Amino acid sequence: MKRKIACGVCLLLFLTGCGNTAKNGGETTTETAVATATEAVATEEPANPPEGYHLVWEDTFNGDKLEDADWNYEAHEVGWVNHELQEYIPSDEYAFVKDGKLVIQPVKEEKDGKVSYTSGRVNTAGKHDIKYGRIEASIKVPRGKGFLPAFWMMPTDEQYYGQWPKCGEIDIMEVLGDDTKRLYGTLHFGEPHTERQGTLELTDGDYAEEYHQFAIEWEPGEIRWYMDGELYNQTNDWFTKVQGEDEKPYPAPFNQDFHVILNVAVGGDWPGDPDDTTVFDENAAMYVDYVRFYQKDSYDENVKKPERVYNWKEADETGNFITNGDFAADEDLTDDVDWKFLLFNDGAGEAKIADGEMTITSTKAGTEEYSVQLVQPQMPMQKGKTYKFSFEAKADEDRKMKAAVTAPEVSWIRYFPDTTVELTTDWQEYSFTFDMTEADDDMGRVEFNMGKQGSTATIHIKNVRLEIVEGEE
Repeated sequence: MKRKIACGVCLLLFLTGCGNTAKNGGETTTETAVATATEAVATEEPANPPEGYHLVWEDTFNGDKLEDADWNYEAHEVGWVNHELQEYIPSDEYAFVKDGKLVIQPVKEEKDGKVSYTSGRVNTAGKHDIKYGRIEASIKVPRGKGFLPAFWMMPTDEQYYGQWPKCGEIDIMEVLGDDTKRLYGTLHFGEPHTERQGTLELTDGDYAEEYHQFAIEWEPGEIRWYMDGELYNQTNDWFTKVQGEDEKPYPAPFNQDFHVILNVAVGGDWPGDPDDTTVFDENAAMYVDYVRFYQKDSYDENVKKPERVYNWKEADETGNFITNGDFAADEDLTDDVDWKFLLFNDGAGEAKIADGEMTITSTKAGTEEYSVQLVQPQMPMQKGKTYKFSFEAKADEDRKMKAAVTAPEVSWIRYFPDTTVELTTDWQEYSFTFDMTEADDDMGRVEFNMGKQGSTATIHIKNVRLEIVEGEE
């Protein structure tokens, strides 16, 4: 998924305005909207340092405003990153304290037939910076198509190793407003842009209905992500370098001061834009109960970069790296094992396996080519080898589909480029060969993209293969 590009933070250290502007269409004012959501929530738990840590700073938001000594308001224009729709205005109308909570409230306004969005974004840069430690917050996220709340970290000196992503970024919590059971924790770094991402889906509860504790434990040679104390992601595999130069000494870039950022984005490449179901009321706000920084008494920074151990998937007896490429077995298409069916950005439909084929029925094409998507991850892409990618497909009506082999962890580069295939009502075989010229990657991904292709006609796929045809050692 395409992520935020955060460069050149603009820090404005002042407050403007008060939160009493009513929304259009008879919706409630900003302060009225959050009253119900904050008053019924219990106060935060006392800070009990985890074993081995001591508290170095906290904000429990028990005053009547954000303190200038702790927080900076940011200002950014519409479209500053990721084609987001909101303007960030440094005002306590959009990021304010109420009933012991920090509230970040996006607002929709209509004037002369034009719609605009405003939201809040605050950070601790230059006031509470930290290198290593446990950083945690208790947060309830907004619900609604187009919202992307975030609790994340950027270097205080973004130019030390170079502009994003070389400088590094730590996303502690991101939850899409239209998928509020799934949590993302991500590390961004390197050139080329690389990421290490973990997800956690709730089986009971909802990140928009209850407060949850989101945290990282950041040490010189490892970063771990937690939700309510549950470890769900960890990595020690990162780097940074300038193109044409050697890598900087490990653990760069995550060996410098970072600061915390809290914001709610509206629209953009990842969450998609708000639609008719999106309501800008109290459920559109992010509520933060507390933010806490802990550290250990000392850290050993004399660490070595671990040797990358590749988990190469083995081909089957026919040389095919695709599992269940003949669709002989039914499987769960919602998990992260083998085939997975995905919907994004207003795409709608379903997929099923039966009679030796995969059938994808779309009801809405969505706004992006990947809005309706079938994928299989963990493809072993080895530099210097030649691959053959083939499949059979047809559609209930003539239409287009795009196929690709991509790199989800390496800036979504294409090992095999997005290629349009013209589908007819008859089965046809499609076969492509390509050379793998990039660095080794054991996390490549086969993709079939069926959104925004000018049709929602049902697609049928069978006999999918990815195999090495040249370059064997």
